[in-house]
Amino acid sequence: MAKILARKLPNVALVEIDALHNMIDWMPIDQAVPINLENAVSVIRCFSKRGLDVIVPCPLSLDNYSYLMNELKDIDENIHVFTLAPKLEIALTNRGTRELEDRERERISHHYRLGIHAPSFGEVIDNSNQAPEDTANYILTKIDNP
Repeated sequence: MAKILARKLPNVALVEIDALHNMIDWMPIDQAVPINLENAVSVIRCFSKRGLDVIVPCPLSLDNYSYLMNELKDIDENIHVFTLAPKLEIALTNRGTRELEDRERERISHHYRLGIHAPSFGEVIDNSNQAPEDTANYILTKIDNP
């Protein structure tokens, strides 16, 4: 979804927090998350300072969302938060060219157990019955008309 949006919007940087985690993938995830978020804030600031819009595809807990919003509160940009929340059985399937590994399926299931798929912030989109292009177009209308 983030890649589709990045193709449709001008001057966009795509900040993959998972890619930041890959630099320290040996570290347990609970220790790595704060570092990943801190690095994401630095990268977002760098791109924003240079006039780029930023897309950050990442499931967020309320604590992590609060951290990011607090750290980015001085950036003079609109921040839109969307959580894609298809039904779990759909989220666990291979989609497009992406083939999920068992650890990815467990991570998705873990997020659903924690409720990260239905946060109290931003807009939650049940895209179970939408084509990716339709979901992207919906998000674009929300960004253009907040």
